[in-house]
Amino acid sequence: MMFTKATFAPLLIWACSLGSSHGESQVPFRLITLDPGHFHAALVQKKMVPSLAPEVHIFAPQGPDLDLHLERVRSFNSRPESPTHWDLKIHTGPDFLERMIAEKPGNVVVLAGNNRDKTRYILESVKAGLNVLADKPMAIHPEGLKMLEEAYRIAEEKNLLLLDIMTERFEITTTLQKEFSRDPEVFGELDKGTPDNPAVTKESVHHFSKLVNNLPLQRPPWFFDPAQQGEAIVDVTTHLVDLIQWECFPDQVIADSEVKMLSAKSWDTAITKEQFQKVTKLDAWPEYLKPMVGADDILRTPANGAFTYTLRGIHAKVSVLWNFEAPPGTADTHDSLMRGTKCSLHIRQGKDQGYKPVLSIEPHQGVDLAKWKPALDQAAAAIAAKYPGVVLKDAGGRYEVSIPDSYKAGHEAHFAQVAERFLNFLKTGDSPAWEVPNTLAKYRTIMQAYQMSRASN
Repeated sequence: MMFTKATFAPLLIWACSLGSSHGESQVPFRLITLDPGHFHAALVQKKMVPSLAPEVHIFAPQGPDLDLHLERVRSFNSRPESPTHWDLKIHTGPDFLERMIAEKPGNVVVLAGNNRDKTRYILESVKAGLNVLADKPMAIHPEGLKMLEEAYRIAEEKNLLLLDIMTERFEITTTLQKEFSRDPEVFGELDKGTPDNPAVTKESVHHFSKLVNNLPLQRPPWFFDPAQQGEAIVDVTTHLVDLIQWECFPDQVIADSEVKMLSAKSWDTAITKEQFQKVTKLDAWPEYLKPMVGADDILRTPANGAFTYTLRGIHAKVSVLWNFEAPPGTADTHDSLMRGTKCSLHIRQGKDQGYKPVLSIEPHQGVDLAKWKPALDQAAAAIAAKYPGVVLKDAGGRYEVSIPDSYKAGHEAHFAQVAERFLNFLKTGDSPAWEVPNTLAKYRTIMQAYQMSRASN
């Protein structure tokens, strides 16, 4: 969505007027957190952002989701190193949404929680004239997509910003994969691939039980319900489809006609009652999960999904897998391949990489190395000028990209980076012309996969 400074000026003036008499008059943006239920809502506040007022209003029903959110934010305030100083104003009750719309004590709504209601919250927020920073997925079924399309239409009319939290664009190995793919002397052109051998693949492996902020993560029980969380094929896939668009066709608008879904499937992850108790702290299955619990007292939730499609004729595959718990010493992993006509750019995160993402550059057989290697060295030098300390290591037939730890911010830190990018768009009055159309193209792609997977299942 593009803003002009003339049309956006009234919002900025109004935002500045929200400051209090305690030195906040120059802080233009105030957060409203609406019905937080996912730990991502708290991660937006893991660090203080200069353009954000420390006072944050939270509108939510009373319950464990709110309690967990407050506990997480307060832990940021009380940590010994770089503590935050958020001043939380809490508004509870069954009419929390209506009260937020009526009172509007801020100008940016943060949404990360139960996905059953999220799209409606997005729509009601933009109708009320509020900017929205929403966690993925912003829609979990085709009906929600229609609602999301309406929200974007209204946001454009009202000169508001609606953005989903795409943290993976800030992951350094992905950033460098994109950088190297832009050099035709090194990468060539994107290979077309085939349905059985796609040119672009992205696989993400997640775990229900893990540590967040160095503490065991407590999941809300509805996280296991596809009617509330969404099936895997419409959830984490938002990141992967976003990256494919962002890396393969940067700064370009994706049209719906350029996407063709070829195959899609989803399948279950089995969760025992003991595992469910470990991550939710509940002793019994909630009523809404019982239809998915078999006679063996095991919950089977559609937590896995994969689909293959073409984007402008390039074959791509997306896969999302959920296991209960990672083996000791491991964590969530990401595998990403971009195959060009001269080399492949492959991010691996397995045992050989110490379960840390490592980008390798692998020349194809038949490439003239006498010409290709100097081009690679030149590309690496240009990237090192932009990212000091990044160097290539000869790994015997391929070249690994060595990246200083200072660039490895980690998944949790990326939320503040997304928030800063969002606020910068608001301050400058514009955002990339491709951001909104490509967001909608992304969700339309995912909904094609969702519908095809249900038909095939």
